[in-house]
Amino acid sequence: MSDFLRLEGLEKRFGSTAVTRGVSLSAARGEIVALLGPSGSGKTTVLRLVAGFETPDAGRIVVEGEDVTALAPERRRFGMVFQHYALFPHMTAGENVGFGLAAQGARAAETRGRVAEMLALAGLSGFENRRVAEISGGQQQRVALARALAPSPRVLLLDEPLSNLDPTLREHTRRELKRAIRKVSITTLFVTHEQEEAFELGDRVAVLDHGRLEQIGTPEELFERPATRFVATFIGRSSVVPVAWDGGARIPGGPLWPAVAGAPLAPGAAGDLVVRPEALAFAAAARPDAVPGSVTERRFAGRVAYFRVATAAGELEVLAAPDAAAVGDRVLVVPEPSGPAPRVFPRMP
Repeated sequence: MSDFLRLEGLEKRFGSTAVTRGVSLSAARGEIVALLGPSGSGKTTVLRLVAGFETPDAGRIVVEGEDVTALAPERRRFGMVFQHYALFPHMTAGENVGFGLAAQGARAAETRGRVAEMLALAGLSGFENRRVAEISGGQQQRVALARALAPSPRVLLLDEPLSNLDPTLREHTRRELKRAIRKVSITTLFVTHEQEEAFELGDRVAVLDHGRLEQIGTPEELFERPATRFVATFIGRSSVVPVAWDGGARIPGGPLWPAVAGAPLAPGAAGDLVVRPEALAFAAAARPDAVPGSVTERRFAGRVAYFRVATAAGELEVLAAPDAAAVGDRVLVVPEPSGPAPRVFPRMP
């Protein structure tokens, strides 16, 4: 697929603080890309640079081959849904959706038709005359989406669009949001700090930390093949224990476990093993690759449970059947070959 939207080396500083550091990524036509990261990672600044609300100190933004870096926001033809929706409380849902069309000089009949079409797309048929104060938070979010899509933008930008909703409503609205975006097949960038949201909505997920793009890939790629230590520990659950690199993870006083070098490592180099609970299991009997330990915590999660095990090498988290062990039990932890491969990164100072 060819690139529809390209961000090339975006740099932004506020005073002496670098907020984005050479961020480069692309999105194909109709692709949904999530910008995921902790607070302060620069993801919202990237979105504001794309929208035109901030000007980069270096780099450029290209849409359909057009460099829009110097264009004012209104000339970029982008749609934006803000975290707090920014709906006009004195207007009806229909008037909110039609606001941008009226500003473009659309005729009244054309505006009415487009408003009805966009509200239907958002699952809000018949809401034209509802006041904003009379509808729920999830419905307000969908009105904001309909308003952003009404002028037929080239790119849709979403800034933490579901963060103000309670968990139950968030899940339902997330499905509705994805359905609407898929139906219009619009290239979309959205900011979130919720991994579940990024994985469900994003075709690909761009992980940022301290203004740097750590990795961009599908949810499966990020989970199974993290490119950096940060991605390996930020995405999903994981344990980190010190090891020596010996073509695998040499656990101090213990066995050599199969692992992938997440960065160039010399033989015998000190490293940190990042291993997911799905990549570990309990052994029923002694074996050469077993690490002994004691269960310190058990968290029930339906058909499975997460067990924290204290070992001489450090704490390991194991995913197993709920009745596999109890707190206080002595256990043997071994690699689970069917799980995502553990990775070894250079030791953090």
